[in-house]
Amino acid sequence: MKKYLSEMIGTAVLVLFGCGTAVVTGNLVATALAFGLTIIIMANAIGSISGCHINPAVSLAMFINKKMDLKEFLFYTLFQVIGAFIGAGILYFILSTSDLYDIDKVGLGANGFGEQSATQISLIAAFIVEVILTFVFIYTILDVTSDEKKAPHAGIYIGLALLFVHILGINLTGTSVNPARSIAPAVLMGDEALEQVWLFVLAPLAGSALAAFAFKFLKKENN
Repeated sequence: MKKYLSEMIGTAVLVLFGCGTAVVTGNLVATALAFGLTIIIMANAIGSISGCHINPAVSLAMFINKKMDLKEFLFYTLFQVIGAFIGAGILYFILSTSDLYDIDKVGLGANGFGEQSATQISLIAAFIVEVILTFVFIYTILDVTSDEKKAPHAGIYIGLALLFVHILGINLTGTSVNPARSIAPAVLMGDEALEQVWLFVLAPLAGSALAAFAFKFLKKENN
């Protein structure tokens, strides 16, 4: 149970600090740093307990590579989503107490395409972006966690990878690469954010699966 609670806490922190920074600052670099640094910090805080997935896409890749069973995958995902709602709920409450922020306008860091995207990219483009960003992020995780030399510093590599994909993705889709991180803000915001959230669940999972199978193939070829 401790590992599931750790995943819940870690995901709550990721959503609160990552999405919170995006909403409060509106700054691309600050937001990318917030997401990346959260991974580094939480990896050190809960990594030894749960592995610090705090993302269903990460858990899916671990499941595909047989590093966790189906029960663990399902419970990890459940508690990650719960954690995301806790983080988004705290953010919603904080912003609702301020007269400077109209939540209907500033949102909660929900992802989007079309008019909900800073660059107004299409649905297809958004799907491709999320698949690619997630592929890069997940492949990095699989590589550094399977290499004994890199493993001790895995949290740093993974945090930098998340920062890296956010730099490109923020103005395109808001950068999901994490279904839990996308679901909670979308549900709380409703309307178009909720209508579009399916893409930010499906695309990251597709990108994760592609990375997992690519890693298995390339690793096998190198052995």
